[in-house]
Amino acid sequence: MSKTILITGAGSGFGKAAAIGIAKNGHTVIATAQVSSQVTPLREEAAALGLKNFRAERLDLTDPYDIRQAQGWDFDILWNNAGMGEAGPVWEIPIDLVRKNYEVNVFLPLILTQGVVQKWVREGKKGKVVFTSSMGGLFTPANWGTYVSTKHALEAFAEAMQQELAAYGIKIQTINPGAYYTGYNETMADNPFRWLDDSKNFTRRADLRKGFDDFFATPEGKMDPKEMIDHMIEIVPADTGKFRNVVPKAIENMLKDHQLKAWENRI
Repeated sequence: MSKTILITGAGSGFGKAAAIGIAKNGHTVIATAQVSSQVTPLREEAAALGLKNFRAERLDLTDPYDIRQAQGWDFDILWNNAGMGEAGPVWEIPIDLVRKNYEVNVFLPLILTQGVVQKWVREGKKGKVVFTSSMGGLFTPANWGTYVSTKHALEAFAEAMQQELAAYGIKIQTINPGAYYTGYNETMADNPFRWLDDSKNFTRRADLRKGFDDFFATPEGKMDPKEMIDHMIEIVPADTGKFRNVVPKAIENMLKDHQLKAWENRI
């Protein structure tokens, strides 16, 4: 059955590719981007592909007027995909950057979601909300703690809402990608170097850079995003499926093993 799906963060990366793929499968897509300059290229690309069921709009989550407008649109599924990331040592990162990461990844999507689901409840509409979380929503590697803690928070909100909204027929779901090569993780890894200062901080810039570079050089740090996009195209419109969706399977197995070992972790 064809759905209408609002996607945030569809100007690039997973969101853009999955939005196009979902529209190709016959669903109506409202693909939103943070900045106006991303909207016209999205419209042009959709038109070139002949996608008459693809609508591109601006939705800057930091703009309350944009959020209010989007909450008034008619759609069946809200996919909270937009996000950003701050990396670096948690014990040294400036707190204002931590707050910013929570604002973009947690508080603003929650504001959007509250307005949408409350409208659905008033109307008796049985919709679905999907959150793009991360493999990092289920474990915490060093120097990624700020970003992944926002995803831990999303996991908690999603799990609570799944229980709270079940009586209203509203479904909640998360998608938890591994470290796919979209440019998102690489951009996040660059962010600490705008504040990390060898004359002030204990963490050395060269050491942090080497750690990031070593990770991105591994197969696990540079996976082909097509695998994840193909899964997103199937997961997001579906009426049934798992609450949590970790891709690839090897990462799911790693996370399960990590969570079991956490019970025996000693100081």
